[in-house]
Amino acid sequence: MSTDTPQIIYRHDYRAPDYLIDTVHLHFSLGERQAVVTSRLHCRRNGEGGANPFLVLDGEELELLSVFLDSRKLTEKEYVQSKESLTINQVPDNFELAITTLIRPEENTSLEGLYKSSGNFCTQCEAQGFRKITYFLDRPDVMSRFTTTIEADSSVPVLLANGNLVETGKAPNGRHYAIWHDPFPKPCYLFALVAGDLVRVADTHATGSGRTIDLHIYVQKHNSDRCDHALRSLKKAMAWDEKVFGLEYDLDLFMIVAVDDFNMGAMENKGLNIFNSKYVLAKPQTATDADYAGIEGVVAHEYFHNWTGNRVTCRDWFQLSLKEGLTVFRDQQFSADMTSAAVRRLTDVIMLRNLQFVEDGGPMAHPVRPDSYIEINNFYTMTVYEKGAELIRMIHTLLGVDGFRRGMDLYFQRHDGQAVTCDDFVRAMEDGGGVDLTQFRRWYSQAGTPQLLVTSIYDPASRTCTLQVVQSCPSTQGQEEKEPFHIPLAVGLLNSRGTDMELSVNGKKMGTTVVLDVKEGEQAFVFEDIREKPI
Repeated sequence: MSTDTPQIIYRHDYRAPDYLIDTVHLHFSLGERQAVVTSRLHCRRNGEGGANPFLVLDGEELELLSVFLDSRKLTEKEYVQSKESLTINQVPDNFELAITTLIRPEENTSLEGLYKSSGNFCTQCEAQGFRKITYFLDRPDVMSRFTTTIEADSSVPVLLANGNLVETGKAPNGRHYAIWHDPFPKPCYLFALVAGDLVRVADTHATGSGRTIDLHIYVQKHNSDRCDHALRSLKKAMAWDEKVFGLEYDLDLFMIVAVDDFNMGAMENKGLNIFNSKYVLAKPQTATDADYAGIEGVVAHEYFHNWTGNRVTCRDWFQLSLKEGLTVFRDQQFSADMTSAAVRRLTDVIMLRNLQFVEDGGPMAHPVRPDSYIEINNFYTMTVYEKGAELIRMIHTLLGVDGFRRGMDLYFQRHDGQAVTCDDFVRAMEDGGGVDLTQFRRWYSQAGTPQLLVTSIYDPASRTCTLQVVQSCPSTQGQEEKEPFHIPLAVGLLNSRGTDMELSVNGKKMGTTVVLDVKEGEQAFVFEDIREKPI
């Protein structure tokens, strides 16, 4: 029986890393039962971090073979190895570290890091799986440019990693290799490697700027006839992102791997998305309409992460909704444009009420940006994803379509290539959209589902209709009292014939639908020149 006390990680304890890793060169020598991984890390002291002379790297279940600091092999007295880390006792301000480790993918039943299943090598690194591949600063605010060399027996014909393919060739003893380079900095949770006996289905996408992007889907041979819908969905998503958000794909190649036994469902690794077959493959003989719609949505979601999650990522895991809430909103908007906006919205709201409202009203209620966690893998909740998307939708409502686009443009202009926070996103929306979102930030820190009680009072003498709005929010664990939320409330009035009534506020005509800024516990809104009692 374990008596270890779980360690609680708190958001307020965040501190910038003492060191950064600018470039990473990885070499994988894949064998039948083991793999040797050599990493060359170009590191430097972070001016925003502390003055710690020790470099502490994360690592779990690794067999350390050697450590070199600036080409000099370190003795065991110069580093400390534990079950969860490797500490280099003294390092200069700028240095190269070369580390060789041995791992056993076939025995990796955690399915985090590099594992082997059904003869195929595959990775899953979000949230903290990269530390099971090699020693590294396994945190999302350390962004590096990766070059990856994979060497394997020729019986493993497909060798894939992030970025663009720069070289392939033969190696001694019936082996071969492939070298991949990703020119864009990314955190290590977005690293991916796939090696196995897979078949390829290919297409291309022409961007608005005139570039041609190669699109490859890799699957097990028995699934090769089920890729067409996923390819069409991917091309739709790429075109939609260019049209709606002005976001063009940045590499020369986009790859999807779909295998039957991938454990995470879907993962947005840079340029190399990995899916379980269930979420990406379909054919008319066996798939339903719901299957086709779901595949279109999930393929789009993982593709959209290229900008909202990969190019701009999270500073720490407390900011998870920065990428997931925003990307869920984007895939909802995409699906609404591809199908029926009304039907899509009804589907989203039904799911929200049936699942997220229950979570928000129970013992597991937590804010969209939580303040603490024990196990990071339990962080991927309906609240972080689906409620997080509703926060983005409310910002979209407050700013309008054009204001939201200006906010998004400013967000990428400020933060491309950075690891940032939910506050950074809201600030860009504020500045780009010209709307004060100070009070709106409470949505990120307060748990629970607020309730609105709306009462209508019509005065025929003054021809006014007053809406009295009272907001409340039940107490949740650790939050007995809630401050008022900033809630955009879209309202309209109908006359006795069921027709929309023109609305005026303070002498200004507002059309037939008005978005009210509900900011107080009790608030009244008066509509003028209402000639009959609304129904």
